[in-house]
Amino acid sequence: MRTAGILLLLIGLNISIYAEELKIRANSFTSDQNTGISVFKGNVNIVKSQDELNASKVTIFVNKKKKPVKFVAVGNVSFTIATKNGAKYKGVSGKAIYFPMKKEYYFYNNVHLQQLNDKNEILGDEVVLKTIDGKAYAKGLKKEPVIMIFNIDEDKK
Repeated sequence: MRTAGILLLLIGLNISIYAEELKIRANSFTSDQNTGISVFKGNVNIVKSQDELNASKVTIFVNKKKKPVKFVAVGNVSFTIATKNGAKYKGVSGKAIYFPMKKEYYFYNNVHLQQLNDKNEILGDEVVLKTIDGKAYAKGLKKEPVIMIFNIDEDKK
């Protein structure tokens, strides 16, 4: 019975993320259909298209139609993300929240985000990445500023 519930949840997640396959691996899994909350623990790996999220724990919240509305990842978070315009990012943080309907990622706690195509980096305590319009925002800690590192190609004379 538990396996059937897991299978139905995963099928629902597969269908609801715009017909893209969502593959989740973890050491353990619990789900409550009444609250719409599923928790994956231990070496969690989530792959969807070109995006990948890894963490110690991921909690997925679904609405009444079984569509995921929020993913919350905590503990050793690492990720690879591709935006709609083709930019590719990878990074690490202490916590990540993903809103699939808006395709927005919110990263918290010692965030290190690298844009691979242009070799730009953002280091801060809070970084927002909007994958549809390719925008990123960052905030630093009270004692530490946001650090941005750009790779500037200059013509050598």
